[in-house]
Order: sequence, then C-alpha cells, then structure tokens
Amino acid sequence: MKTFRNGTVIPAHPLALDAERRIDERRQRALTRYYLESGAGGVAVGVHTTQFAIHEPNRGMLRPVLELAARTSAEYTDRSPVLVAGACGPTEQAVAEAELAASLGYDLILLAPYGATDLSDEQLLERTRAVGEVLPVIGFYLQPAVGGRTLPRPFWRQLADIPSVVGVKVAPFDRYATLDVVHGIADSDRGGDVTFYTGNDDHIVGDLLATYPTGAEFVGGLLGQWAVWVERAVTLLELTRRAKAGDDDALRTAVEMDTALTDANAAIFDARNNFHGCIPGIHEVLRRQGLLEGTWCLDEKETLGSGQLAEIDRIWDAYPHLRDDEFIAEHLDRWLK
Repeated sequence: MKTFRNGTVIPAHPLALDAERRIDERRQRALTRYYLESGAGGVAVGVHTTQFAIHEPNRGMLRPVLELAARTSAEYTDRSPVLVAGACGPTEQAVAEAELAASLGYDLILLAPYGATDLSDEQLLERTRAVGEVLPVIGFYLQPAVGGRTLPRPFWRQLADIPSVVGVKVAPFDRYATLDVVHGIADSDRGGDVTFYTGNDDHIVGDLLATYPTGAEFVGGLLGQWAVWVERAVTLLELTRRAKAGDDDALRTAVEMDTALTDANAAIFDARNNFHGCIPGIHEVLRRQGLLEGTWCLDEKETLGSGQLAEIDRIWDAYPHLRDDEFIAEHLDRWLK
C-alpha cells in the first residue's frame, strides 16, 4: 500500500489474444514482465484496457487472466508490485469479483461503473461499501464514451466518506468533471486519506504537475496510455516530481512532452472516432514493438477506427522520443520465454 500511496506508474493491462481470440498466455506473461521491468510499481488487470467482456461469466476468462498476472508478478521477489483488479457489474457480481481477486493475492479493487448503469448514485455508493468489505477500493470516474457516466460533486464527497476507499482514478477526459472529483473529495473529512491517480490520458502531464487549491495532487497514473511506452512513462513521472520540487529543467522537459503525448494519445485512443479503436490502438503499438502478435479483441467489431492506422503512423514518426523500442528489443526474447 505504501507504493500506491507514494505514487507510481500502474499500466492498465491489455489482453493478449491469438488469431482465434483465445488467451495467448506467453504474450500475456511477457506484457506483465515488460511493465514491471520498465519500473512500473504495479499493474491493473480486468479493467477497461483488459476488455470488460472478460467479466462475462460465460467466457470463463476473468479468473485465468487475473491469476496469470498475479503469478507472473510473483516472479519479482525483490519488490511487491501493487496488484489492482478491476471489478464491475451490479453489487453481487462486483463483490464476487473482489472475493476472487482477494483469493489470488490482489491488493486493491478498481471499481468501475461499467455494467451498473441501472444503479442510482446512492446504489453505486452502497456497492462500494459492499466491495470495500472485501478489499480496499479505488473509485473510478470512467468517461461516458467507454461505458462510464456523469457523477456529480456530492457523489465524490460521499465516496470519500467510505473508510475502505483509499484512492480514486480520475478519468472523465473533462477538466470540469476532474474538478468535481477534486473538490468533492476535499469536502469529505477523509479527503486527505484518498490518493489521486490520473486516468485522463489526454492530460497526463497537466494532472501530474498540478497542485489544486484544496491541496490535492495526482501522485501517479493508472492509465491505458501507460500500457505502452512504459519505460518513458516512468521517466515522465520522475520528471514531474522533480519539476514540482523546483527543478526548472525538469519542468521544461515535462512541458515539452505534454503536447506530443496528448497528440500521440489521440491517435492511439482513436479520439477522432469517439474512442472506437482505443483498445486496438494500444494493441497496434504493442504489436509494432513485438509484444503482441496482432490487434485482435474479443469483440470482432472492435477494430482500428477509420483513419486510425494512418494517425498512428504519423505520431510514430513524429515522436520517436516517446517510445521505448530499444529497451523492449533488448529484453523481449527473455520475456517471451
């Protein structure tokens, strides 16, 4: 928990599939190894980037995916990676998923509103309390384009009031909504006990550099964008820390990366097509670097968006300094064993 509280890089873990859309265990393990050896402090599994479809009971995929990441993370006995499991759906489902995660050694639950659209705000809070009896909870403001919903400022105050809530991933891709979270949590007596992680992939640098009037700060990121180029993400987090400590050179470097990273994210997440190709875009980057074999998703209709491949080509050429190709090439064969 100390690593989480202090702030770290937590990649949202993709799902490696083969051409038959079955789990490719070798490449799934390789991804986990890549993240942890890049310097990430943990991984988040069973989240949006892992594809919410794995939570469908008829697929039978949630346990093996969670188990594989936990088992691979256990290889790194010199550290204690933070293991975050995604949970979604109505209360009964979310609690059962939290119990599964706890049995596999996970530390925290990232509780998504996905699959709970028929619940009121108060029912979402009751769901949080129920899940929090199993594992500590990270609240999650998921943008509506990928299955979230608008959640008002009072909701975040009440969420922070729940003793089992230890953090929040703020990912509405909306500056006003982000402020609702920050101010809502500040209104709670437990505001200082809730750790802020950015999930705003379109505003990573800005979130990490910001200090709000409430005293809130984003200490790390739990991001789909940080499913790729992770060695650089670790460097970026350190740059923002140095910048906030008064290092002007670090500040200039971080600010110079801001626009480039947002531009790259727009291509990878397919912002032009309302994020249709978000997950395949992440897969395409990992495919180019040799970590994945293809861009397959569980839903055959989930493919790269119109014009997205050309956009990825463009940012690939424009921002080589954002990539960690050499680091991956050096270690890939060993990760794939």
